[in-house]
Amino acid sequence: MAVQKITKDNFETLVKSSEKTVLLDFYADWCGPCRMVSPVVDDIAEERGDILVGKINVDDDPSLAMEFGVVSIPTLVVMKEGKAVAQAVGVRPKDAILAMLDA
Repeated sequence: MAVQKITKDNFETLVKSSEKTVLLDFYADWCGPCRMVSPVVDDIAEERGDILVGKINVDDDPSLAMEFGVVSIPTLVVMKEGKAVAQAVGVRPKDAILAMLDA
């Protein structure tokens, strides 16, 4: 499944009401570490049809970043049943991100 661009306008519809586990990637275009994590997140989206993967540009949607307490990027958030259940800041290897999803 393709990565979804998440904004404040589609957050409720795509993320909050999702029956799937959701992986959110908070990033910015100018962020070097974010560019390192992005292809890993893209791979997970392609490999795992059982999860919804969304990316949130913190420059475009600072209100969502504030709602999740994002102070550093990249930040990855796993949500289940509309609630954040795991959060990690910084570059993570693929196996660590997958472990967050399956915890």
